[in-house]
Amino acid sequence: MADSASLDHQNAHSSNGALSQGAQDLQPGQQPPLSPAQDGLDRAVDSVVQSDIGVSTLLNRLKQSIASAKDFAGFLKKRSSIEEEHAQGLKKLCRTSSEGIRRPDNRQGSYLLQFDEVTRIHERMAENGVQFALSLHQMNEDLVEMTNTVERGRKHWKQSGLNAEKRVQDAQALLDKAKLRYDGLAEEYDRARAGDRQAGKKFGLKGPKSAAQHEEDVQRKLQAADSDYASKVQSAQGLRQELVSSLRPQAVQALNDLIHECDSALTLQLQKFASFNERLLLNNGLCISPLNTADGQGPQQGKSLREVIRQIDNEKDLKQYLASYGSKAPPRPTEIKYEKHPTLAPHQQTPAPQMNKQYGAPSSHHPQPLQQQPPHQQAPPVFPTQQGPMSGQLPPSLPQSQSQQPYYQQQQQQQHNMHNQPLPQQPPQQGYPPQGYGPPPHLGGGPPDGDFNGATRGPAQPPFLQGGPQSTPSPTTTSSGPPQLPPSQFGGPSLQQQAHQHQPSTPQPPSQSQPLPAPGASGDLPPLKPVFGVSLQQLFDRDESAVPLIVYQCLQAIDLYGLEVEGIYRLSGTATHIQHIKAVFDNDASRVDFRNPEHFFHDVNSVAGVLKQFFRDLPDPLLTTEYYPALIEAARIDDDIIRRDSLHAVINNLPDPNYATLRALALHLHRVQQHSSTNRMNAGNLAICLGPTLMGSNTGPNIADAGFQVRVIDTILKNTYQIFEDD
Repeated sequence: MADSASLDHQNAHSSNGALSQGAQDLQPGQQPPLSPAQDGLDRAVDSVVQSDIGVSTLLNRLKQSIASAKDFAGFLKKRSSIEEEHAQGLKKLCRTSSEGIRRPDNRQGSYLLQFDEVTRIHERMAENGVQFALSLHQMNEDLVEMTNTVERGRKHWKQSGLNAEKRVQDAQALLDKAKLRYDGLAEEYDRARAGDRQAGKKFGLKGPKSAAQHEEDVQRKLQAADSDYASKVQSAQGLRQELVSSLRPQAVQALNDLIHECDSALTLQLQKFASFNERLLLNNGLCISPLNTADGQGPQQGKSLREVIRQIDNEKDLKQYLASYGSKAPPRPTEIKYEKHPTLAPHQQTPAPQMNKQYGAPSSHHPQPLQQQPPHQQAPPVFPTQQGPMSGQLPPSLPQSQSQQPYYQQQQQQQHNMHNQPLPQQPPQQGYPPQGYGPPPHLGGGPPDGDFNGATRGPAQPPFLQGGPQSTPSPTTTSSGPPQLPPSQFGGPSLQQQAHQHQPSTPQPPSQSQPLPAPGASGDLPPLKPVFGVSLQQLFDRDESAVPLIVYQCLQAIDLYGLEVEGIYRLSGTATHIQHIKAVFDNDASRVDFRNPEHFFHDVNSVAGVLKQFFRDLPDPLLTTEYYPALIEAARIDDDIIRRDSLHAVINNLPDPNYATLRALALHLHRVQQHSSTNRMNAGNLAICLGPTLMGSNTGPNIADAGFQVRVIDTILKNTYQIFEDD
């Protein structure tokens, strides 16, 4: 037994395998001696590898390598799919953006060209992403194939190596069993030979055996057991010798090779993964910013993204866009001139007095001679020329003097003479000469033609409540009625309706032109026709005007005198002016005319304050409580086009007075923001000032929606002509 154990020990040291043999071959003169720590580690590795647990330990280590390779292969597969999805999505985005930018409703010119270049840069980046995804996919397939191969090798060597170990273990077990039987029979033979009969008599078929017979029988069995034990020892020695010298080193070497192969392949794929990432980032960086030489001598690789964007010329694009409409632009209108009607032309060379432009006689094909006045009594009122309704430089009212009375009396006499003669029918004139900026006909602000005797305009009457023909000259005038802002903005009468209303008629009752109290006495004005705190529907039913008269007058005043006032709608007016204006409007809004700045004390900020106060005092906000949730829900939409269309749909459902008033206000605010370079009030600032006022945030949880209220008004002001057609 001792000889067999020493033999096993010698065989184990003689078959150290590839791990220790290589180190022993390289030691003489080729490498420095191993450090004690490294030498101790190698000895520990040899002792484990050459032991009975060597094969099973290597199998477990190979299993870990395979699992790690499979995990990284799964990571590569997932990363590949993500990169491919991102690249394909980027390509699709570039394609749709390139198609969308060419629509007529988008900018053209340099912006279109440079945006195309931006999309091409992104397409190249997307192509880099596709190549990166393909590389990762190929790495995943290589790892999967390698792990399958290593897995098959592990199964083979697991079966062969463990079977060899098991055969040796089985032979050792049989050897131990034979040895036990052999030792037992040897002890029994020794007792039988010594004459020990304590075990009892042995009986055979022919009766009890004698001591000699028993000894002989035990000796025979001992010889058979000895022979069996010797054969088992010989067999176990052969199997162990084969295991230690051949089978175990082969299994250990094969498992070592598989482990090295799996680990090396995994490390290689990790290195390739790092290299592919670097290449992806480098290629994308070169797409965004190519490496062009500063002197221009080397090959140029294209423009960088920054250079492409810098080449967008906004000014050139704007000029090209405007120039493209040159063929569609209408010819410039001729200068507006005053043309006297033939019926009023003098028959002599002496200058004839001009007729009052507000209350001139109707035209006729049969002019009548006019009574001549002394030269000092023939000076007609002066009407300076204005360029348009946006001008705010209008002179104050021209005072009536004693020297002008004969002129008006002469004018009345001319009208009387012409009225006493039959006049032929004449089609309405297409052009209208200038006239005074009187109040609109439907507001009843001035006296009718010829009613000067009843319209006293002494100094006791405040200019705020006067609406005579000499208030202020008008930028845009007609011959048959006072100038108005576009009727589509305020719902006012047309020029033909104004002309019809200003035909000569019988004098009005004196009550229509009586002077009202001065500003100091505004507290005594009774609220005959209150407008503050009254709903828009009630005002519409009472005054038969879709846009309330107070809104019309305030918008008109700000259009004339406030478009270039810095901070309009943001700065507060004078409290006493605001209270006086409110009292006058509550007394009778139809007698107010804001075309003369003296009527609101030259304080246009107070006019804006009155208008905001009117909207705040409405029982139901301008945009109504009913549609408030729908407007806030539309304001939560991030897409500008969808949000605009959603608000447009809600606004179309507003009641008629609310819609008409909102339309007039929106068009007016659009004109205000067009002067934002002067008044500093763009769409955002106007929305902040007017959002809570028009949406109604004074009560309830609406205060939490202040940001969305401002967004509603801001969207309306930025899309005024898309929501309200400017007809």
